[in-house]
Amino acid sequence: MGRVLVTRRLPDGGLEPLAGHGHEIVGPNDDDTPYAADELHAYARTCDAIVSLLTDRIDADVLRAGADGGRLRVVANVAVGYDNIDVRAASEYGITVCNTPGVLDDTTADTAFLLILAASRLATTAETDLRTGAWKGWAVTQYLGRDVHGATLGIVGYGRIGRAVARRATGFGMRVVHHARRPTSEPGYVADLDELLAEADIVSLHTPGGADTHHLIDARRLALMKPTAVLVNTARGTVVDELALAEALHAGALFAVGLDVYEREPVIEPRLLSAPRTVLLPHIGSASQATRTRMATMATSAVATVLSGGTPPNVVTPG
Repeated sequence: MGRVLVTRRLPDGGLEPLAGHGHEIVGPNDDDTPYAADELHAYARTCDAIVSLLTDRIDADVLRAGADGGRLRVVANVAVGYDNIDVRAASEYGITVCNTPGVLDDTTADTAFLLILAASRLATTAETDLRTGAWKGWAVTQYLGRDVHGATLGIVGYGRIGRAVARRATGFGMRVVHHARRPTSEPGYVADLDELLAEADIVSLHTPGGADTHHLIDARRLALMKPTAVLVNTARGTVVDELALAEALHAGALFAVGLDVYEREPVIEPRLLSAPRTVLLPHIGSASQATRTRMATMATSAVATVLSGGTPPNVVTPG
């Protein structure tokens, strides 16, 4: 039987796949704060498995500690993304890495569309005025947002979540175009990202994180977008240059944004916090009870499978 570090509190039922098999569960902290690097190193040396979240940096040093300890066999990330884990180092040390693909696609797509609607229709601005007493009654020129129906939606990154957003957009009568790293051979594919950004009324980001997409949307690309355009990001915060985005909003070079992810979570760029026409959510993309529970059970099921000598279906390999 194995010793399993669970780094953060999981939804009720998330540990069930490990229950009844005699595995020793250690963690999380009583106050659910992330473990420091030295704590992760220490646990990696003495555990057979780690169930991690995006808040945990499972880098080469942590994985080396696990290899040196001679016990660490699997790291299961309760997320689709895994840019917090050095997958190449894990492979070199013979440590399996797993993620949770598929289970959160529709929930995250729902969140993206929530942001599309809220940002386009200035919902946060209007609600803030109502709650603070600034709203003095209806007027025909108040809170004039942008129509979603009939608009062109540009989807950047056309994986499962991007496609789920496209399906929702069809129901709103939107025209959908998309860009991906490789041609999709599907209607609406735009090979040049710059061209898509210039054409779209609303841009929704669904790319993975990492070095290849760091500041993919920078000051130059923001300047390509229409001043009436809306940008939505439910992918990774590092995909967007947060300061450049804030400056574009302050300058009126972009109509509105809807964000669920940030470059230095939980720290938010102050210029972004003070920018007009923003809808800012605290990384709730997959935050439904059912989806987060499925994510947790998928990760812990993968751990149980590896510790029993099997190979789970959701293994991540170096790109």
